[in-house]
Amino acid sequence: MQKGDILLRDLDADGILRLTLNDAGRRNALSEAMLAELGAAFAEAGTDPAVRVIILAANGPAFCAGHDLKEMTAGRAGPDGGRAYFSKVMSMCSGVMQGIVNCPRPVIAEVTGIATAAGCQLVASCDLAIAADTAQFSTPGVHIGLFCSTPMVALSRNVNNKHAMEMLLTGDMTPAGRAAEIGLVNRCVAPEALQAATLEMARKIASKSSMTLATGKRAFYAQREMTLSEAYDYASGVMVDNMLARDAEEGIGAFIEKRAPQWQDA
Repeated sequence: MQKGDILLRDLDADGILRLTLNDAGRRNALSEAMLAELGAAFAEAGTDPAVRVIILAANGPAFCAGHDLKEMTAGRAGPDGGRAYFSKVMSMCSGVMQGIVNCPRPVIAEVTGIATAAGCQLVASCDLAIAADTAQFSTPGVHIGLFCSTPMVALSRNVNNKHAMEMLLTGDMTPAGRAAEIGLVNRCVAPEALQAATLEMARKIASKSSMTLATGKRAFYAQREMTLSEAYDYASGVMVDNMLARDAEEGIGAFIEKRAPQWQDA
């Protein structure tokens, strides 16, 4: 890792990849450069057999303040008033969020400070999230005449409609405790316990078969968009294929024989 890198990468012996937003001077904004780094990192991690779980963390007082508004404002100088530039950035950002969901590795957000606008979207896009009890979340676009429409997509898939609309329409800060109550994060802990709590969860997940985790994550997001009958048909097929996998045979055998399973991730 280089000190000047805006996204730090650290893979430990347990297969836990820690990605750390490292642009504190810009409050870890999702600049073009940061979006490119994140997109590449999740794509690479998804195909690296050494990676079992990903933790997304941040340095500095803000987890992520959303899009870089100075970059966005500069984009208005284009001959079309910024339309092509804005479209490019929104496409990059949407690609990163979908990349997190589509990544076969479980992704855990470790949230300190504030996560606002697209930064809140980033947290909502992760599979799990643990926050310091001092963290805060918001979709504050209404304050500047810009409804948080893309953050809305991830937010509305994490919390119910009325809670999501309250955040989107008021732009108010939501404390970590409330974020846990409405399902935006899994839990909140004291700041000094945050890294240990996240690592504990990551290690627990990393001890499972990565084939099983990838199968389950893919199925979870796919079935949400289906009708009830479609979801059951789809999930039944997934279960059949999963039962035929080597790790399922090993896991069930280990359970019956009262021994630890030996995963082959296949």
